[in-house]
Amino acid sequence: MTTLRSAFAAEMENLEKQLLRMGSFVENMLATATRALVEQNDALANEVILRDDIADEMDLNIEHACMRLLALQQPVAKDLRTIGTALKIITDLERIGDYSVDIARMAKRLSGQPYFKPLEDIPRMSQMVQSMVRNALRAFVDRDLNLVRQVCEKDQEVDDVWHALLEEILERMEQDPKIIRQAVALLLVARYLERIGDHATNVAERVHYTETGQLVQIARPHRPRLAERESGGPSPPPS
Repeated sequence: MTTLRSAFAAEMENLEKQLLRMGSFVENMLATATRALVEQNDALANEVILRDDIADEMDLNIEHACMRLLALQQPVAKDLRTIGTALKIITDLERIGDYSVDIARMAKRLSGQPYFKPLEDIPRMSQMVQSMVRNALRAFVDRDLNLVRQVCEKDQEVDDVWHALLEEILERMEQDPKIIRQAVALLLVARYLERIGDHATNVAERVHYTETGQLVQIARPHRPRLAERESGGPSPPPS
């Protein structure tokens, strides 16, 4: 029994290492995509797009490792929750990789176009969500609920930057319709980053579930959407 338990512990440790590698990989994809956008570098953008297949392969390998653990080890209680959380985490990491590819493709689309405003908020958002991804995975490995809360709190900061940038660019579009195409593209990039922050928060909340057995949304302050603030009432839910 001791030998079997040791083998199980080794496989769980290897699973955590694979998750960290995938997390580091997609985080690097995001950093490279952001750099491609800022520097208008097609070569960097192409690198990110090509890495998508590697991220997908990592996703499948980790899924197979989880299924093997479930089938052969028949884990219970916290071990079962840990493996279930790993399966959920790779879904979020795979989506972060997809959003990084979307940003890289947008960088190629905007390559050679002078930006109508300095790209300051978007790189800042990117750094923030990269930190969230890194800390969410560290929380999983270290079983650190303080890091979980930090990630969820950081998500509100990312949302604040997104809403401020949205309002600024909408105003600029009203003043100068000639920038609309580029402005919409940059807003899409910022929206991708905001969604990456949401995926990092998903990871953190799953870590909370693993440690406590309670699957809850970590409370965050409500910030009304732009339409709600302008109209004075609630905006309809997204379709």
